[in-house]
Amino acid sequence: MEFDRVLKLPELLARKSFFLFGPRATGKSTLIRRQLAGAATVIDLLDSRNYLRLSAAPHELEAMVAAHDHPIIVIDEAQRIPELLNEVHRLIESRKLKFLLTGSSARKLRRGQANLLAGRAWDARMFPLIRREIPDFDLDRYLRYGGLPAVWISEHPEEELDAYANTYLTEEIMAEGLIRKLPPFTRFLKTIALANAETLNFTKLANDCQVPPSTVTEYVGLLEDTLVGFLLPAWTKSRKRKAIQAARFYFFDPGVTHMLAGTRALERNSDLYGKSFEQFIGGEIRAYLSYQRQKSALAYWRSTHGHEVDFLIGEHTAIEVKAAARVSNRDFKGLDRLAEEGVFKNFVLVSQDPVATREGARQAIHWERFLEDLWADRFVP
Repeated sequence: MEFDRVLKLPELLARKSFFLFGPRATGKSTLIRRQLAGAATVIDLLDSRNYLRLSAAPHELEAMVAAHDHPIIVIDEAQRIPELLNEVHRLIESRKLKFLLTGSSARKLRRGQANLLAGRAWDARMFPLIRREIPDFDLDRYLRYGGLPAVWISEHPEEELDAYANTYLTEEIMAEGLIRKLPPFTRFLKTIALANAETLNFTKLANDCQVPPSTVTEYVGLLEDTLVGFLLPAWTKSRKRKAIQAARFYFFDPGVTHMLAGTRALERNSDLYGKSFEQFIGGEIRAYLSYQRQKSALAYWRSTHGHEVDFLIGEHTAIEVKAAARVSNRDFKGLDRLAEEGVFKNFVLVSQDPVATREGARQAIHWERFLEDLWADRFVP
């Protein structure tokens, strides 16, 4: 099965050179093959021949580029040779070439003190499949198994997810020297998967996985750097109600989350189902903001008394997510409390209730309609 991805590489590269970062297995290499075939020279650093040649002599990049008459150069898994970016910088300046530099981790580039091409290359992100990219979308399947392309098309999605979790999240991360001991990291992955979509308490997390808080901080940073997870910051500007400042943590994909947490079944009326639905909507919002090149920040809000709103886009749209098939006025409680701050303009309750309602800036909307309106730019000015 082929997926029509929203991200269009030719449109990006018509404007600038780009770093394209995304977790492993989200489809970066496939996208390059399909969208840039015949228009780009692709140098794959997972190919040992390219890796050995360029790691020994980065300046040979120019000869490899000169051997092909393409204005676009793709360096796949660029983080494997951070020193190569000095040559990329020089070739952008001297030969006016466009580069697409892909990778699944920014950590090696930063720690290797790589030349990040200050202003000469912009950042783009790749995400798992989203709703509009999947024909015959099945919400329950997505919430259970996620949107990695190989998992979605597989007749054995649990096997694919198990291989992903065991091969990449443990063995490859350790092989790259990003962690020193595997057992504590494995315990941490399970523990933080069980805390997915929750506000992080680093002390409690450290106690649960039997490591120092400083190690938990390092591990969370590692998941962010490898794009496997992200911290959603708290919006703390509320004046009428004091806000907590701790961030929430989300894994990048529901299926990976369930594999790490050991989920056996996802029951429709469970709290876990609700968290997965929230994670799905949050992933769609992140993909929208990135693919549409929107610069609005994404955050959440929770007061010290427990009132909360799941997602805030900039300071204009507040979104609460409920998995309920029928919503009521009490589901607007967090949105109503946030409205008292007089900052946000739109207050949206996203659910599985097919009945839509609107009262001024306050509306309840079915999740499919919400996504249609989101991608039509109806929530972002």
